[in-house]
Amino acid sequence: MITQKTKYALKSLMVLADEKAGDAEALRIEEIAERSGAPKRFLEHILLDLKRAELIGSRRGRKGGYELIKDPRQMSLAEVLRLIDGPLAPLPCLSRRAYRRCDDCKDEQTCRVRAVFGGFYTAYVLMIESLTLADLMEDARPLEVFAVDAPAPGE
Repeated sequence: MITQKTKYALKSLMVLADEKAGDAEALRIEEIAERSGAPKRFLEHILLDLKRAELIGSRRGRKGGYELIKDPRQMSLAEVLRLIDGPLAPLPCLSRRAYRRCDDCKDEQTCRVRAVFGGFYTAYVLMIESLTLADLMEDARPLEVFAVDAPAPGE
């Protein structure tokens, strides 16, 4: 499950990407907060994290504000998730970037918990790594990718 902070980060990036597509100037934090629905005080910290990661930039002055500096087609959703929420792995022994052996594990090769969670985690990572901010901005694409034929209620 992603945090509210990550949702605000993604919504803010979509606002900035939408603004970039229209060749508009940088947006003030108040404008981003209003369009994304994120509280301004919370958004200040998020935008600072995104700036440090060089996903967005800032300009000073009368026409100052924040702007997207990375192409939305090159910005992996996994990159944003990791930046804001930390490692994606459900177990520390599965993480590629924050690997840590589990304290209670005697043998990773025979660990059933690791094997089961590793299987679905691999599929999840492949999917989330392939999705970009540009995909998130397209109305139909993410829904088509993740569409599941769920049984109708009562079946």
